[in-house]
Amino acid sequence: MRHERYCPRPVSATDGTPFDSVEDAWMWSVQATVARYDGAKIIAGQGETPRPCEPLDVMSVVSRMSRERRLSSHHVSVLVRYGRRCAAPDSKRQREFKDARLWDETLDTLSGPLRERGIIL
Repeated sequence: MRHERYCPRPVSATDGTPFDSVEDAWMWSVQATVARYDGAKIIAGQGETPRPCEPLDVMSVVSRMSRERRLSSHHVSVLVRYGRRCAAPDSKRQREFKDARLWDETLDTLSGPLRERGIIL
């Protein structure tokens, strides 16, 4: 008897509304991941606005770029810290000035790969 193999359906940009910015995509991914860890059941296509990706897709781009050393551990640390806080670092605050610079560098680095995948406009 032949068994059917599971193959996830490819997600294209036409399957959802892309994010306006890298920051929006990142914040959405972090909040969805935190909600999942807190016990929420995330079901694709059930959100208010359908998206062209899963939260893990954004996280995997960050992970891959980190492994390729295109993002340093400092960049990733800033992404995670401020993503969990749900607010970008404020460059006007002396304590966050360096983090704001790293945040901007990271978002610029991520914009190309996320745009290629149709995750952002």
